Amino acid sequence: MKSLLTLLFIIMVHISILNSQIAEKAEDIKPILTGATLPNAELKDQNGMVVHLNDILLNKQTVLVFYRGSWCPFCNQHLSALATSQEEIIKLGYQIIAISPDDYQNLNPMIKVDKLNYKLYSDPDGKLIRQIGLAFKESEQTKIYIASKTTGATTQVLPVPALMVVNGKSEIVFEYINPDFKHRITQKLLLAILNNLN
Repeated sequence: MKSLLTLLFIIMVHISILNSQIAEKAEDIKPILTGATLPNAELKDQNGMVVHLNDILLNKQTVLVFYRGSWCPFCNQHLSALATSQEEIIKLGYQIIAISPDDYQNLNPMIKVDKLNYKLYSDPDGKLIRQIGLAFKESEQTKIYIASKTTGATTQVLPVPALMVVNGKSEIVFEYINPDFKHRITQKLLLAILNNLN
């Protein structure tokens, strides 16, 4: 009986921690900071296969993007801009990875429409974005809009769009996070930062 109560207590604490990391508004998020190590997380690729973030990042310098979803035109523009700079980013020794709480079924159409040749992953239920403090509650109006534009399950949270540069040990060496989803880091500035980090 004691072990059951202990297990229930641990589960409740875990749920409480997860819920406490969901901001009411984008401006209220508390993201992990430069120097922190990203937690491991289970993601899904475009075929619905489970992959682990640690395996994706292992021994690779990475430009890691968190975007709201395939339904967001500002996200699509940003991901397309990254695709145009991909060759230069690879020459500097980095891979590009993009993660959203979109259902994995929305990844392939986005890859084709935006002509992306880097990897997109789904963060089911927004677990990773909650862990790293990027999550905020979406409005009812946004939920209805997303449901009309996407396939599969939708989450209750959205990430504030973010770009992180991560070293081969999953440590964040640079991050750009802006609660205003209309503003993203420019490719010129990103390339200058990557050059400087090298």
